[in-house]
Formats: sequence, structure tokens, C-alpha cells
Amino acid sequence: MVSDDHEGIKAAVAAEMPGVEWQRCAVHFERNVLSHVPVGEMSEMAEDLKAIFKVRREKTARALAEEFVGLHGERFPKAVSVFEAGIEEALSYLRYPGSHHARIRTTNMLERLFREVKRRTRVVGVFPNEASASTLATEIALRSTEQWALKRYLTMGALEAVEKPNPQLSRH
Repeated sequence: MVSDDHEGIKAAVAAEMPGVEWQRCAVHFERNVLSHVPVGEMSEMAEDLKAIFKVRREKTARALAEEFVGLHGERFPKAVSVFEAGIEEALSYLRYPGSHHARIRTTNMLERLFREVKRRTRVVGVFPNEASASTLATEIALRSTEQWALKRYLTMGALEAVEKPNPQLSRH
């Protein structure tokens, strides 16, 4: 499950999909960290953050994360505190095949769908009732689903090759 750091979403995932691993959206995470840095100082720190999420190996990302803390800890303690609190969840995607990283490290696909719904509802302007707005949003989502069904979004063979412990089995 990929989402931003919203407690309600995390609680719903834990309750409704026990055992599912949660990936904190890397883009939202970067924004959360950078929100504690003065605007004039953001560019260097943003580059260092992006470098962590560009690598494909977990060991390299962790080394860069440690370096990030060392480089910015004294100047921006609040930003680094936010970074340290969330980096584990933001790097969850690295435990999956490299071919999946770009697709599962952010909520970009969902954000694009929301943007399209917003764009299309603005064209209509005023809806006669809530049901008509809901119908349009549903139609947009269904069309997106059809488009996604024609593409190979993730290769399941690569996922099957990754052995994941099943938390349901370990309870018995």
C-alpha cells in the first residue's frame, strides 16, 4: 500500500489488509522534510533527498540517508528529525524488484487520476446533484482502469521471485 503519512489511511490499511506492507510516498515525505527548511536553503537539501530515492540498492540508500543526517543535522534539526522518523517507511519500496521501484515509491498514478477527475468536473462546472458528480468521477475511474488493464503495470514474475514472510502464518 502506498500513501502519504495520514494516520487514518494507515489505520484503515492495518485493519482491513493485515500483513500488507506500507510504503510512504517518497514525494510527500520529501515535502514533509523540506517544509522545515528555509526556502533559500532548500535546493541543496532537496538534491540530497532526491539522491537517496534515485538509487536502486537498499544498502546505498541507507548509506546516503546516514550521510544526509550528518550533513544537515546541526543546521536543520527539525527537518532531520522528520527525516529520521520517516525514512524507514519511505524506503520500503527497495525491498521489491528494481523494475517496480518507480511505480511503487510514490502515489503519482493516483494523483494523476485525481487531477483528471478535477479537470473534468471543472469543465462541467455545476452539477444538478451529487449523484451526477459521482457518476462522472466513477466513469473517469473506470476508463483509467480499462487503460491500466491493457498495460503491464508491474511484472508479477519479478514479485513472485521475492520471498516475503507471511505474517498470517507466523501467528499460528
